[in-house]
Amino acid sequence: MDILITILSVSAISTILAVLIIISERIFNNYGNVIIDINDGTKTLEVEGGSNLLSTLSGQKIFIPSACGGKATCGVCKLQVLDGGGELLPTEEPFLSPEEKKDDVRLSCQLKVKQNLKIKIPEEFFLVKEYKTIIEGISDMTHDIKEFRFALPEEIKFKAGQYVQVKTKPYGKIKESVFRAYSISSVPSDNKAVELIIRRVPNGLCTTYMHDHVKEGEEVMITGPYGDFYARDDAEEYVMIAGGSGLAPIKSIVEDVLEKGLDTKMIFFFGAVSKKDLYYVEYFKKLDEKYDQFSYVPALSNPTEQDNWTGEIGLITDVVAKYIENGDGKQGYLCGSPGMINACISVLTEKGIDESLIFYDKF
Repeated sequence: MDILITILSVSAISTILAVLIIISERIFNNYGNVIIDINDGTKTLEVEGGSNLLSTLSGQKIFIPSACGGKATCGVCKLQVLDGGGELLPTEEPFLSPEEKKDDVRLSCQLKVKQNLKIKIPEEFFLVKEYKTIIEGISDMTHDIKEFRFALPEEIKFKAGQYVQVKTKPYGKIKESVFRAYSISSVPSDNKAVELIIRRVPNGLCTTYMHDHVKEGEEVMITGPYGDFYARDDAEEYVMIAGGSGLAPIKSIVEDVLEKGLDTKMIFFFGAVSKKDLYYVEYFKKLDEKYDQFSYVPALSNPTEQDNWTGEIGLITDVVAKYIENGDGKQGYLCGSPGMINACISVLTEKGIDESLIFYDKF
C-alpha cells in the first residue's frame, strides 16, 4: 500500500510540474510582436516571437535552405544576424568557421526570435517559391531507390544540379510535418515538373513517407530551388563522380549540357557495391555511344558471382585515378556521402585539379 501511495504521489508531482512548465513557458516565453529588419530595411516583417528564425521566415514565405529540416545536423541554414541574436549557442558552434562567427553568421534553425532583429538574406533566397505539386509518376530504380515526378502548377526556374525541399504530411505515429532536401534529376527545360531520386533511409521520416505513403495523384508541397551545386561554364571538361541517389544532380547537369549543345567534355563515374545498386545504366551507355564528349564509367566495389560483372571493379577513387591523367582544364562535380566525397577530393587534387574548382553536394 505504501509503495502504491508513493507511486501515485510521484505521478501527481510529475503532472503538476509538467503543468507548471507549460504555464511558465506561456507566461515567460511570450515575446509578443517582434520586428525583423531584412537587408538594411529593404524588407521589414512584424512577426510573433517565440519560434526559431528558420520557421518564422518560412511562415512569411521566405524559404531558407535547410537540408536536415531544422534539426541542426546539416549547418546549411546560415544567415547573418547583425543585431538581436543574443549569444552563440553550443548547437551552432560546430558548423561555423572563425570567419563566420566574426561576421555574425548564425544557424537560423537554432536562433529563437525573442526580440527585434537585423538580418541579411542573400537575394537569391527571395526567388525561392512554395509549390503545391501532384505526384505524376513513381518509378522503382533499385531495391531502395525510387524516382518521383512532381507536376507543378507553374513554371520553375532552376540551374541543373540544384535541389528542392519536400514537406511531408503527418503519417502513422508521425504527427508533425518535416522537410528534407533532394536534388533535382530532371533537366531545367522541363520546367512544369521536377523529378527527384530518393533513396530509402532506414527510419528516415521523409524517405519513409515518400516510399511507403505517397501514391500517384497525391498532393505534396515542395519549396525551391536551392543550392550552389551547379555546373560552371568555364571548364574544358567535367569530372563527375556519384554514388546512390547522388546520381540525380549529375543526370540533370549532363542532360542540360547536351541539350544546350555545349562542347564541354564530361566523364561520369558512378560507384556502387554490386549490380543491384546500379540504375540508369542503359540510359547513360546510350549517351556514351551517341555523344563523343560524354563518357560513362560505372564501377562495383564488391560484385557478386551472380552479377557476371565485366566492368570496372574497386573503390571509385581507384577507378577515377586510373582514368584521369591530369587536372588541366578540368572541374570536379561530386555528389554522395561525405566519406566518398572527401576521398574523391583527395584524388582529384593529387591529379592537379585545384580544390576551388571541385564542387560537391554531401548528404
